[in-house]
Amino acid sequence: MSTLAPFPRIEDGPLVLRAFSDGDAEFIQEVSSDPLIVPIDPVLVQSKAIQETSNIDQMQALIDIARSHYTESIRYYFAIADAETGNAVGHIGLGLKDLQNGRASVGYWLAERKRGQGMAGHALRMLSAWAFTLPGIDRLELYVEPWNEASWRTAERVGYQREGLLRRWWSAGDERRDVYVYSLLRSDPR
Repeated sequence: MSTLAPFPRIEDGPLVLRAFSDGDAEFIQEVSSDPLIVPIDPVLVQSKAIQETSNIDQMQALIDIARSHYTESIRYYFAIADAETGNAVGHIGLGLKDLQNGRASVGYWLAERKRGQGMAGHALRMLSAWAFTLPGIDRLELYVEPWNEASWRTAERVGYQREGLLRRWWSAGDERRDVYVYSLLRSDPR
């Protein structure tokens, strides 16, 4: 795979999408025990350390893993941050494993204290618009478990269309789970 474009800083109103920084270790520690986040986040899933310790150094190691995903052209792993304070409030990512087929995947989460405020939809709109400026991306895909109504309604408000149910598609620990698949095409109205 080719080298990614420089890691951007995307600003729009109250939110900034930026690279995770060393200063975000305490935020990662805060969310690392959230049962809604850990099973779906590619970095938190990758590290068993979060289940064994709450050490800030371990949280820093997770940030380093997120950076390596960008360096290895796998994924843009953005912090969703408050534009005024700069503090991270969530994550949104753009996965590139299917880029050769014109597809990229999107995933997002917010810290529990920030849910229900419209931030996820705002961040999803920002990332989607930016993703379509990248060469080769014609389709964005998003996967949401059926029970997560807040998340799939967010996707629908942004213009993503539900295409169907993928049975036992998602692995969460030892369990296989169903997910809805959503898409947004470069030509879709946003």
